[in-house]
Amino acid sequence: MEETEPVRDGHNLREKAYDRFTHHLLARDIRPGQFISQRQLVSLTGLSLGAIRELVPRLESEGLIKTVPQRGMQVAHVDLSLIRDAFQFRLFIEREAIAIFTAEASNSILAKLRREHESVLAESTAHDKGVTVELVDRAQAVDWNLHWTIISSLGNAIIADAYRVNSIKVRLIRQEQTLLSDVLVLPVMKEHLTIIEAIETRDPSRAVAAMDAHINSARARALGLR
Repeated sequence: MEETEPVRDGHNLREKAYDRFTHHLLARDIRPGQFISQRQLVSLTGLSLGAIRELVPRLESEGLIKTVPQRGMQVAHVDLSLIRDAFQFRLFIEREAIAIFTAEASNSILAKLRREHESVLAESTAHDKGVTVELVDRAQAVDWNLHWTIISSLGNAIIADAYRVNSIKVRLIRQEQTLLSDVLVLPVMKEHLTIIEAIETRDPSRAVAAMDAHINSARARALGLR
């Protein structure tokens, strides 16, 4: 029966349920503000009702869903408050993280980050190919990897987990604005290279300023100001 998974597999099952939920959320199979039932989540994830029932408290604690009296569960609704809070969180965390990263990151890590960005930038300006769907996907991965490399370098599991949850919310915010598109690949890669150049100077204040400019630019796109 679908609700009788062995207890020893409980942790893995809960993680699988969480991963599948967030995958469908970011793939826009589930939309911000949408009402959804536990049975619908069972159908969507292919997991048991028991697994979904264990998942719900975690999603509620992370602010990814909320229970609305007499209406059921609602996926996080994107509004100005969420945009303000999510980007303010990024600024607080990433300012400190990049200051430490600038002082401690190895030259090899910086060289790798630079190569990844320059490769995307070079391909995006190639006249014979232009910006393909595949390049947009690669650019998005390079984009997220820069930020995650900086955060994970802290070696702080509490910060990493909080940042991960916030990054899910950021990706929900007007996805067509905050996710990369063919138009945004070039300017975003240039913003990132400015950040990398600042880190390479080993001047924390310069790196913080570059990160501030980048995050504020992303927030402006989320607000429809750019």
